[in-house]
Amino acid sequence: MRPASPCVLQAEDWPPLICPPETSFLYDSKGVIPAPFRYTFNIQEKTCMTMAKKKEKAASAEEPLKLFYIFYNQERWDNWINTLREANFEASPQSEEMPEGYTTLYNFSMDITLSVLKIVKLFQNGRYTKEEALEKLNAVEVIVMGEVLQDNLEEYVESLQLSLLVLFAGCRKFLEGEYKTDIKTLVKEGRKTIDSDMEKALDIAADIAASVINGASCCGKYVKDDIEQPTLFDEWLIEAESMAEAVSSLKNFDEEAGET
Repeated sequence: MRPASPCVLQAEDWPPLICPPETSFLYDSKGVIPAPFRYTFNIQEKTCMTMAKKKEKAASAEEPLKLFYIFYNQERWDNWINTLREANFEASPQSEEMPEGYTTLYNFSMDITLSVLKIVKLFQNGRYTKEEALEKLNAVEVIVMGEVLQDNLEEYVESLQLSLLVLFAGCRKFLEGEYKTDIKTLVKEGRKTIDSDMEKALDIAADIAASVINGASCCGKYVKDDIEQPTLFDEWLIEAESMAEAVSSLKNFDEEAGET
């Protein structure tokens, strides 16, 4: 005698040719967990309806899905370096536009900035713990701050690395949750400090960058276009402004499992 409809059939109760033995896989922080489908058997229509989607929704409600998302890798860095190597840094007398090489260098920098801030954004969304986010941040930093080949690009790449110091330092401070927020005072202190103590100036700039990630307004009004010899601290303020633009563009960013 068949059980009353509807019913939930266990794996050993699968009717032949009606409910094929399939298995779904959900992923949580403990690893891949096999979860056998359960079926609702309709006697009249002799069909089986999988309950997998309901179980997946229940699992996601309990805990955010972990992501197999590659934020930045060595291949991506190498591709940008090759693109930069083919670019022309010489200004044309017939054109007032910025040379192609500098435009490429800017796009290179923004690509890294966006990739790094995606990690922070997913931390904010609760998809990564602080420890997981720091681990991914460190992995990208190792690539970006790696040894530079001694060729015609050395000067440009080292300049890029110096400016991006504040990106990683600022993200790290934001993830740790400890940073100062008085932008005006920090800018003054940083400009006074940069010539005598670069490490302290970077720490100050990192406070500014962390504040920017948290939504603070900066740093266009503190960067003047007519500065003849901008300091490294000015370069960090420019990067902080780029970070502000990136944060704004990532306002609605959130990766779903399976996306790349």
